[in-house]
Amino acid sequence: MTDKRKTPVVPETAGAVSDNSDIDGFLAAVRNKSKGHDARARGRLIFAMDATMSRQPTWDRACQLQGEMFRQTAAIGGLSVQLIYFRGFGECRASKWVGDGIRLAGLMSSVQCRGGYTQIGKVLAHARREHEKQPVSAVVYVGDCMEEDVDRLCAAAGELGLLGVSFFMFQEGHDPVAERAFREIARLTGGAYCRFDTSSADRLRELLAAVAVYAAGGAAALGDYSRAGGAEAAGLLEQLK
Repeated sequence: MTDKRKTPVVPETAGAVSDNSDIDGFLAAVRNKSKGHDARARGRLIFAMDATMSRQPTWDRACQLQGEMFRQTAAIGGLSVQLIYFRGFGECRASKWVGDGIRLAGLMSSVQCRGGYTQIGKVLAHARREHEKQPVSAVVYVGDCMEEDVDRLCAAAGELGLLGVSFFMFQEGHDPVAERAFREIARLTGGAYCRFDTSSADRLRELLAAVAVYAAGGAAALGDYSRAGGAEAAGLLEQLK
């Protein structure tokens, strides 16, 4: 969306232009989180989507990439995934927790964009409620803009960081306000930021899958995924050594 309720101000961060360092940082963040991961526990991953009208031009391609993340991890086992999306006038919906990635990919493909403001604050609040019920391994967020009070978002993100809930923020497009906010949310939660660019679809697809694999079983599962042909997972394992 181009209309903004206000112009949030977030402190400038290094690396304003997305390049390979973003992806390297993303992999490093997953590496660091995996050090304390309990592979015996069933992983829980929340996948959050901005489904407002500004994403309509690239929605089908983005949904295909996001859906493939679940298909690639469907056979791993040990991973429960929940989809949450917002759109329209205050509409924010979450699915049930499911272990069937293909089923969730189908659900994702049925979501259509509707005009409205972003509701990232609701995503943060939802993640906290779910984590308090049962630990959440990671949250993946995909969006293109931010139209909320950034200080409130950062306060909520900081609290989630203290609880150990990491947000992996993927930005579609080049909105500088969104980029600064997404980077700060990622920093405060101990997660990572990366550009969601369909021109680098293959690498992004594998990065998304790597996060899901980590949520399912930590470094051991990443090793199996790497041996099955996950090049990005192989690079991640090299950093784990």
